[in-house]
Amino acid sequence: MRVLFVANIDFALRHFILPLMRGARARGHEVVAVSANGPLLDLPRAEGFTVIPLPMARSLSPRANWRAFQALRGVIRESRPDLVHGHFPISGLLARLAARVEGVPRTAYTVHGFLFNQPGRPWRRALSLVLEWLGGRMTDIFLTVSEEEAEDAKRLRIHPAPFAVRNGRDPQRFHPDPEARAALRAELGTAPEEVVVTTISRLVRHKGYPELLRAMEAVPGATLWVVGERLSSDHGADLEPEFARAAAALGPRLRRLGYRHDTERVLAASDIFCLPSHFEGLPMSVIEAMLTGLPVVATDIGGPREQVVPSETGLLVPPGTVEPLAAALNRLAEDPALRLRMGEAGRARALALYDERVVVERTLDLLGL
Repeated sequence: MRVLFVANIDFALRHFILPLMRGARARGHEVVAVSANGPLLDLPRAEGFTVIPLPMARSLSPRANWRAFQALRGVIRESRPDLVHGHFPISGLLARLAARVEGVPRTAYTVHGFLFNQPGRPWRRALSLVLEWLGGRMTDIFLTVSEEEAEDAKRLRIHPAPFAVRNGRDPQRFHPDPEARAALRAELGTAPEEVVVTTISRLVRHKGYPELLRAMEAVPGATLWVVGERLSSDHGADLEPEFARAAAALGPRLRRLGYRHDTERVLAASDIFCLPSHFEGLPMSVIEAMLTGLPVVATDIGGPREQVVPSETGLLVPPGTVEPLAAALNRLAEDPALRLRMGEAGRARALALYDERVVVERTLDLLGL
């Protein structure tokens, strides 16, 4: 069977879809992928996958989306896939529409977070719901990464039979590693006993950076490592003024590490993982941290509240708040035994629920591959 995977950007294809591509190829299927071009397509191409760059847009621009839609039609017409599997709201909708117009036998869609669940202007949320509902009419196999959003899809009649497949990461890559911990701390000049809070995400407002940076001012016993960058296609306010203010307040307790390919080493060298987002699907970074044996501080929103068991594997705080976040971080920073206990419980939970191999195999079965 020939399968076409559709993503919006190179970051998404590499971090979310590449494991599915590998799994489909291992089962003997021919795999083609499309996304906006970018440097992170180097790995799938190095592994021998055909990845076609298209002018995909992460916006509601009619002109940009019409151009992407026509480009998708051209790829489908040339490659003649048996299944088109779209991901993410705009690229997923365009993929399913193009597949229907071109007569593709089967379409699939994976929800990585409904935009109508994201804080924002009411008209944008309403439009998102309408588009998801229309897209559901063109979808044979409807998948979500979280249980909550599978329930949303059924309750709002977006699709009659949604399946929650979860996300997964490789436990062979993400695990406690004392050697990596010592080596990376030595590289970064971080003392062995220093408590490190790490966050890994794109540098955008809805990941909760303003709250986290301000909360760290009230956590004097810890250093913050920030891993990630702002993508050229990201929207919203520039966070550089927030980081400049935090750098002045925190001094050497704030380390910006940029985008890294060795996040497993960074997590192994950390003590606490924090992701205070305002909106998520089912964040991969939380899974990676849990597999590495770290306690997780996250916000009580869809996605993280499925992953984190409060007071057992980590702590949940209200989104958009500073004081509860600081209190949670202080509680863990001051109690090594609690960090160890929660980290071990979190790793056991991640191994049971978020093993990449199991998630990929379940997803491929549902796709009929």
